[in-house]
Amino acid sequence: MDNLVKIEVAYATPETQKIVVLEVNEGITIREAAMLSGLEKLFPEIDYAKQPMGIFGKKIANPDQQTVSTGDRIEIYRPLLIDPKQARLNRAAKVAKSNG
Repeated sequence: MDNLVKIEVAYATPETQKIVVLEVNEGITIREAAMLSGLEKLFPEIDYAKQPMGIFGKKIANPDQQTVSTGDRIEIYRPLLIDPKQARLNRAAKVAKSNG
């Protein structure tokens, strides 16, 4: 009998966040566990083969090779809408304009 581990899989948009709790077989990879979550039914934009993933905010370089551990929260990251540096520049310009 396989040992089961309890994990969470999370995905968020600016409007909503969903966390799915799963019990999966020990030794399953991060990507395999994410695919078992069914989150693509709620968020059709998810492409498990392409989207980066992480555990508790730390990006995982090889989600096809790293296995899950009990208590992991797998996060599926969506593409950034704007580069963070550009976003900071835009905010600074807006503040300078309102103060000027």
